[in-house]
Amino acid sequence: MTHKEKILSGSKELFQRYGIKNITMDEIANQLGISKKTIYQEFPDKDALVHTLMVEDLEQHHKEFDQIFSQSENVVDEVFNIMKKITAVFSNCNPLMFHDLQKFYPTTWKVFNDFRQKYILNNVERSIERGKKDGLVRSDVNTKILALLRMEEIAMGISGQVFPTDKFSVLEVQLAMTEHFLYGICTLKGHKLINKYKKVNEDE
Repeated sequence: MTHKEKILSGSKELFQRYGIKNITMDEIANQLGISKKTIYQEFPDKDALVHTLMVEDLEQHHKEFDQIFSQSENVVDEVFNIMKKITAVFSNCNPLMFHDLQKFYPTTWKVFNDFRQKYILNNVERSIERGKKDGLVRSDVNTKILALLRMEEIAMGISGQVFPTDKFSVLEVQLAMTEHFLYGICTLKGHKLINKYKKVNEDE
């Protein structure tokens, strides 16, 4: 592992645990057992470190989501696979990290927001259309409107304004809204498939 990779990995672990603002470059250096000078040889400041970490993280998420989209059997399978991914991402994250990113790192937050509003939005639209063709999503669903609604749900779950993080788990909020969205757009055939994935028996 190169110095750069080691710094990115170590700082990510600290940011996820304590938030970004609470962690100094000194603490990153101490955690990694290297000098602060070594960090500055790779990153001119903390802003650059945070930005590089976000860009590389999103590139990895892009690859993982592409794999989910290409390998999932149908829209329901796809959403459940994404829910597993969401669980893996948010289960190790302090909600402060997203709050700090939005408040103190606007340039980096824009990169994250662009990823959500472009890449994720396009794939939600694609998933809904795929579901319609398979008879799993209602044909009367307005794809554009519901895809934008889904984007707002994701943003709302992260912001902490509607669901304060001292009362709600970001992970639980995201999973609950994802499931609610899926039930809302699906046909009876889709509902049965959802219940099958959840191992739930429900009277019609």
